[in-house]
Amino acid sequence: MSFAILLAALVAFGAVTGVAAGVLGVGGGILMVPFLTLVAGMPQHAAEATSLLVVLPTAIVASLVLHRRGVGDLGLALRFGVIGAAGAAGGALLALELPGRSLRVVFAVFLALVGLRLIHDGLQTERT
Repeated sequence: MSFAILLAALVAFGAVTGVAAGVLGVGGGILMVPFLTLVAGMPQHAAEATSLLVVLPTAIVASLVLHRRGVGDLGLALRFGVIGAAGAAGGALLALELPGRSLRVVFAVFLALVGLRLIHDGLQTERT
């Protein structure tokens, strides 16, 4: 894949991830990590680190837009953010101890569990 095509794909996917983060309330890592590993060929550790770097500005912008519309609690979000930052540091240190292949399996299991939970909740909501 040429550099120009890869750059265009990354820019387009970044926009899609940003929209998904704003609409779905996700940090984008659920979309970005698989894209970076499977499409861009990035190693698992690098993909997860890149995703974490992208989450911060995306979350800040989406939170500010939603707050201007009267949705959300910025104080609570900041408290969660501080606690999350401490957890992220610990998680990053743990991730560095795992081989890339193991980290990929852990991430895949996480995605599967999230998917199953969403399916379960969606089916429960439709029945009520």
